[in-house]
Amino acid sequence: MSSVGERHGEATPVGVVVAEVTESELDGAELLRRLGDSSDGAVIVFEGRVRDHNGGRVVVRLHYDAYAGMAADVLQEISREALARTGASAIGVQHRIGSLEPPSVSLVVAVSAAHRRPAYEASAYVIEELKRRLPLWKREEYADGTSEWLGGHTPEAGARGDAMVMRGTE
Repeated sequence: MSSVGERHGEATPVGVVVAEVTESELDGAELLRRLGDSSDGAVIVFEGRVRDHNGGRVVVRLHYDAYAGMAADVLQEISREALARTGASAIGVQHRIGSLEPPSVSLVVAVSAAHRRPAYEASAYVIEELKRRLPLWKREEYADGTSEWLGGHTPEAGARGDAMVMRGTE
């Protein structure tokens, strides 16, 4: 799988984290195979897909844009937090960038844990936090030929020591 920006995959003090931002197609089963071990009794794969509608309009394409290196760092940070909070064994999260048509997979979150509750809680935490914190923007293109930028997250200047100031829509 080719990746844009940075790719993270490492064992941490609290578990295994794989965090990637990529232009390549996503495969939840393949990501899950990279996680966990035989002591894990629960595995969850969540796939977020591009919908063919939003707000009563027909969506023909969704374009994701991100500062890939920073986005991968944020995905890794969120995943580590989820591992520490829930006791899950491993988390893999991948987000696509570029232009996608419905029903393309834009996000995969895979979690491996000893039991179902930590797996569900870790998955939910990752999804909610990336919606809140990920430096990613999206533009919907509609069947009527118009397009619109939807809200995204712009990190504060100097976040994580980065000198780059980012601008986006909220």
